[in-house]
Amino acid sequence: MTDERPPICDYEGSDYQTTFWDQGEREYEDRVEQIALDRLLPPGGERLLEVGAGAGRNTPRYKNFNQIVLLDYSFTQLQKAQERLGKSKDYVYVAGDVYRLPFVTGSFDCATMIRTLHHMSDAPAALGQIRRILQEKGVFILEYANKRNLKSIGRYLLGRQDWNPFSPQPIEFAELHFDFHPRTVRKWLRELDFRVERQLTVSHFRLNLLKRTLPTSLLVFLDSIAQHTGRWWQLTPSVFVRNTAVGTRTPGEKLDAFFQCPKCGQSDLKETEDQLKCTSCGQVWPIQDGIYDFRAK
Repeated sequence: MTDERPPICDYEGSDYQTTFWDQGEREYEDRVEQIALDRLLPPGGERLLEVGAGAGRNTPRYKNFNQIVLLDYSFTQLQKAQERLGKSKDYVYVAGDVYRLPFVTGSFDCATMIRTLHHMSDAPAALGQIRRILQEKGVFILEYANKRNLKSIGRYLLGRQDWNPFSPQPIEFAELHFDFHPRTVRKWLRELDFRVERQLTVSHFRLNLLKRTLPTSLLVFLDSIAQHTGRWWQLTPSVFVRNTAVGTRTPGEKLDAFFQCPKCGQSDLKETEDQLKCTSCGQVWPIQDGIYDFRAK
């Protein structure tokens, strides 16, 4: 496997959960995202991978799965998730790189990626890794930042924005912050052997004026109705998509394995109390306070 990979947006040491969610007046966004997830998630399953889990804001919403694997590149965010959720066999905490997922092929029957794709400079590569670790007919819930939203369209038509919201290319509006065109995302998903099954448009009323003047419960109710229009058009800043993995992927040689070495791709790893060691390439991956650390060395 190559050591080359796209740059990583690292939230190490960030107080993102506190400043953005807990104190950021984003109750509306959080509640409408929960509605979208409830509508798209399967009723349950064996093992779910949460890509970009952060401090575990969404993790309790996956309670109908027997095991949830929280993956994030930031070790400190996973520590916060562990403080929130606790240590148990129901949760596996993994610090790792979405471009080199440390799991064997076909390890999961469901995966989610919420508010994470917008940090991917090579989104197809990240989505391809999700497809690899999913079983056939596995469900993938993706949320992405939509460049073709009403606000960006209005700014563009008024000459207050240089980039074209109708063009298919992703736009990097800040370092490692990307918006995507819905048609482009659907194209990537189809090319990677996903079948797009349902689309919901979310956060129709993400405007500070509306959030300050109207009751949050009213905005949430209206958004819950408007989400269904995602079937026909996508004009909101956030889009949720339910996909099903089609086709098959060749499983690893060691059928009972779960982790695989991100460095060499082999799955024969020997676990001790404080590390995993790859018997193929000799790479050692630490285990610290119950968190597996597969980040690039």
